Amino acid sequence: MTNLQGAVVLVVGATGGLGSRIAALLEQNGAIVARSSKSAGHDLRAPSVIAEVLDATKAEHGRLDGLVVASGVVAFGAASDLAPVTVDELFAVNATSAIQLIAQSEPYLAASAVAGREPFVVTLSGVVAETPVAGLAAYSASKAALAAFVVAAAREYRRNGIRIVDARPGHTATSLSEHPIAGSAPRFAAALDPDVVAARIITAIVDGEKDLPSTAF
Repeated sequence: MTNLQGAVVLVVGATGGLGSRIAALLEQNGAIVARSSKSAGHDLRAPSVIAEVLDATKAEHGRLDGLVVASGVVAFGAASDLAPVTVDELFAVNATSAIQLIAQSEPYLAASAVAGREPFVVTLSGVVAETPVAGLAAYSASKAALAAFVVAAAREYRRNGIRIVDARPGHTATSLSEHPIAGSAPRFAAALDPDVVAARIITAIVDGEKDLPSTAF
């Protein structure tokens, strides 16, 4: 079990449909939540900005006990129609910045473990990391890249007392698909309730789970 009471958790993508709900539930469970989002002026594609956000969290709250990476962008359309700029943006936001966040957060989270707490990282690669979808080829690839990184990094971070959990829910009823960086959203099957998805993620954090495949939702 992980006690969230008083835990300092940085939520990246905190204004998004899932990020905002996860942040609120963390607070309801007693956590101290630091919020980061592009709308707040944090362009985490820049490694220097990632360092600034982590340093600011430590300066304000004294430590970092958890990181939730809930930021992301989506693009729709045939693989043959993908513009290079679209592919670059998908990987920069969904994979590269998330990987840099996890890498740069390690010293802060390791210090939390040394202090006797139970630090964690949560990522949201989604079901497309398990089952890539036609019309979402590059998006699926960017999320699969993150999921692959997490599988390997989790084995390394475990040695320092840090747990990394990747959540892979199916299509969830947030506004992400309404604001793609390219293309138009197709008609999806029934969407998951974002409140239910967020609550499931909080349960996984508290219960010490190590993976959240699509079947967990």
